[in-house]
Amino acid sequence: MNILLTGHQGFIGKNLYNQLKLKYNVIGFDLKSGQDILKDKFPDNINLVIHLAGLSSVKDSLKNPQKYWITNVIGTKKVFDYYKNIRVLYASSSTAHEPWQNPYAMSKFCMEKLEHKNSLGMRFTTVYGEGARQEMLIPKIINNKVKYININHKRDFIHVKDVNCLIEIMIKKEFKGIVDVGIGKAEKLVDIMEYFKIDYKKTIGDETERLDNTADISKLKKFGWKAKINLYEYLKKAKEKNENKASKY
Repeated sequence: MNILLTGHQGFIGKNLYNQLKLKYNVIGFDLKSGQDILKDKFPDNINLVIHLAGLSSVKDSLKNPQKYWITNVIGTKKVFDYYKNIRVLYASSSTAHEPWQNPYAMSKFCMEKLEHKNSLGMRFTTVYGEGARQEMLIPKIINNKVKYININHKRDFIHVKDVNCLIEIMIKKEFKGIVDVGIGKAEKLVDIMEYFKIDYKKTIGDETERLDNTADISKLKKFGWKAKINLYEYLKKAKEKNENKASKY
């Protein structure tokens, strides 16, 4: 099977690329590799498309709403139009549940409204793991660089390996529409801080972000899928590894 993977140099994409290339012929397509979904020609002879390319920062979208519309919506429409007869799995976001909150959320919501007869939109919650951007919360916790926490926020954290295992399942299933991708349980950010005894400035999240992004995983359960990686266990091991590394210097 020939799989086109857009965004294969990104956080989720890089992990997925390394996993899928052991079983499939995976063709990467990424701006970091000089390939632009808005300008460049897509490859032919593709059996499946996994579309992960796009912009994904809520805060940045508030500053650059047009950029998010062009990249996420128009870029995805190009993918859908070129591969109109090919199955497409694409990255949406849990923010699409409340699209009025920010341009990023609206761009993902509008992506889901684009016409494609054989596609699956995956509404990822808060994905963490190896290769995540350092400005994300989990890397900040690991590196003891948390400055503030929105005390009214809860997040459904899912490890990138669990996400990619689900994508592998979806490759083999003819499942269409939209599906939430998370563990189905949210953690209060303040509880994580207290558990790891991390000092932080208390702030209140505003109306531009969801207070709780818990996934509804009832559809996923039908496929027998269940997340395997526990957030707290992951953080314990990652922080211990960091501390051991620091003690050597």
